[in-house]
Amino acid sequence: MGSCAVSASVLARAQRVADDFAALTGIGVDATELITGRAALLDLTAAGQISAGGATRLFRAAEGWCALTLSRPDDLAMVPALLQADTVADDPWPAIEAWAAGLPGAGVAGRARLLGLPVAVLGETAATPPQVSVLGPSRAIPLSDVLVVDLSSMWAGPLCGRLLARAGATVVKVESVARPDGTRAGEPTFFGWMNSGKLSYAVQFDHPDELAALLGVADVVIEASRPAALDRRGLGPRTVTARPGRVWLRITGHGTHGERAGWVAFGDDAAVAGGLIGYRGGTPAFTGDAIADPLTGLHAARAVVAALGRGGGELIEFAMAAVAAEYAGLPTDDSVIAAMPPAPVSAGPAFGADNAAVRRLVTQRAATPC
Repeated sequence: MGSCAVSASVLARAQRVADDFAALTGIGVDATELITGRAALLDLTAAGQISAGGATRLFRAAEGWCALTLSRPDDLAMVPALLQADTVADDPWPAIEAWAAGLPGAGVAGRARLLGLPVAVLGETAATPPQVSVLGPSRAIPLSDVLVVDLSSMWAGPLCGRLLARAGATVVKVESVARPDGTRAGEPTFFGWMNSGKLSYAVQFDHPDELAALLGVADVVIEASRPAALDRRGLGPRTVTARPGRVWLRITGHGTHGERAGWVAFGDDAAVAGGLIGYRGGTPAFTGDAIADPLTGLHAARAVVAALGRGGGELIEFAMAAVAAEYAGLPTDDSVIAAMPPAPVSAGPAFGADNAAVRRLVTQRAATPC
């Protein structure tokens, strides 16, 4: 497959999900734009074993192929520990590839995961549907009355929130004062694409009372942390104030049960875990741009509106690697090039610009019986 190419078969399957969302909401969605838009917007190109964003590499282990993402300063700082070396060159990839060549893929991934690194073994995850469990009593809520609290960042969760905002819901984007959404530091047009139409609410996560009050009046919650991150602050789906009809969406890289609950993932390595790749001359290569992210965001949006249509009261858990696995195995010889930038959108909300408005909304909702 060519530069940032995505199989037409993948796009066609994703469009069926988008059409389901449209049937439920009346809002048309172009799946090709969602999946290829960032690459076109930022002029990104995947180079075989180097991801479009440049932070993830595919490399051969002694048995199988692995992908590792080094996108955060903390990830790079862990490379000497990964390789059990005192120092590593400014370009760590040759040393990583040489080290991995002597280990089976499972050994590479096991050591990287002990250090909290985003890693995958090619095809290690099977396709599984989202896990759905009862969260509370149901209640019919029209989308125009739905309050969505979006605790997520980057791409998958924010895309879900953006689609819900387009469908008429009120969406509050929550960010930590200490650690805003990382996409704010990047290309402003991408942040705006994912977050325009939302209210911005900046809070201290280490002082959770104010956030707990907001979650207590939410009809939909979107979160993409590891499962324990909110639970230990008393902000999990079963610890905040209950609300009839609430849908709680949890997006993770690899799931919420067993050892996988602690595995970190980004869109490119999650796609590799699910087996969603292309091939160049018989060699595994990245397909698209962090493709597990937009696919998961799209699937999640459909799942949320479907759950609201059933009356809600559900916890829905998506694993990005499992979503990617749904698309693995589709034909890869009918590729199209990622060249569809999104339609122009307004800038995303300024950080914390709507704090006062959100607090008023919480007060009003808390005073109004469900």
